Amino acid sequence: MMKGFSRRSLFGACLACGSAHLGLTATPVQAQGSGWSPPASAQRCPSRWGPNDRRGSMNLLTPERMRDAAGMIREGRKIELGHMLSQEMPFFGTRRFDVHLKQMFMNPQANRRGSNEELVVGEMAQVGTQFDGFPHQTIGDETYNCVNVPSISSRGGFTEMGIETVGTIMTRGVLMDVAGLKGVQTLPDDYEITVQDLEEALRRQRVELREGDAMIINTGWGHLWGRDNARYVRGCPGIGVAAAEWLIERNPLLLGSDNWPVECAPSKTMPHASLPVHQIALVVNGVHLLENMNLTEMVSTGRSEFCFMMQPLRMRGFTGSTVAPAAMF
Repeated sequence: MMKGFSRRSLFGACLACGSAHLGLTATPVQAQGSGWSPPASAQRCPSRWGPNDRRGSMNLLTPERMRDAAGMIREGRKIELGHMLSQEMPFFGTRRFDVHLKQMFMNPQANRRGSNEELVVGEMAQVGTQFDGFPHQTIGDETYNCVNVPSISSRGGFTEMGIETVGTIMTRGVLMDVAGLKGVQTLPDDYEITVQDLEEALRRQRVELREGDAMIINTGWGHLWGRDNARYVRGCPGIGVAAAEWLIERNPLLLGSDNWPVECAPSKTMPHASLPVHQIALVVNGVHLLENMNLTEMVSTGRSEFCFMMQPLRMRGFTGSTVAPAAMF
């Protein structure tokens, strides 16, 4: 075992590049060669915001940051960063989104007012461009801040940390174009993004990360959406554990990408761990994940920073939400 740091740095030493990082509290972790294992409850809790905190990185969403983000809107241009909800989306396992148009109803009054509706049978939390809440992932039976999941579970959803508690998000967004850095439209299926990749992308784009940013990574994987769904869900390029820790050290409001788990799946450096970045971000550090983004148009503008806006659906007790984020500048 080697000693690292929790909250701002779970690992203390960057596993990909070996450079030391300062953190808050010591957390034992395994060296890269032997894989990753989650820190014990006592080593990851309480969170940096105290034992009763349920908002995690959303504590960084201050009025000042929202005002600063609003000040980035100069041209009045808006770019949608979400995919269209449809029955042609990629789906995982038994997730579904079925739409049934209800037959038009004609009201009896003389003005012949017709009315159309639809019935949706499916998941609204984990389909399409989706935003992960904390109860979505666990370490054992504990979620963020070591909250016992059975204790907050009910027939109608989670009684704490449901996605309705997040609210509207407005902050500075930064897009790191790793696919562009490598000179490709789409990264290879199993490419694991390193700290060096992120640093080089930021230098190339002449932009820096700041606390409270929506930190977004372009892998090019979104080009497969609706075109090759089988390949899209089979695996994907994305950030590795070291890159995730490096980003989390910089105190993001959220981490997002145009792939389905933000991270590389399956993990190349930690092949025996199941989506370790999900645990590191959501459970250990309280950082939300934004998945399945549509970044094609945003990448084409060549812009690296913008005003980021998004509001999860106000669904009480849900593990996440389908969302329609936008970039404005």
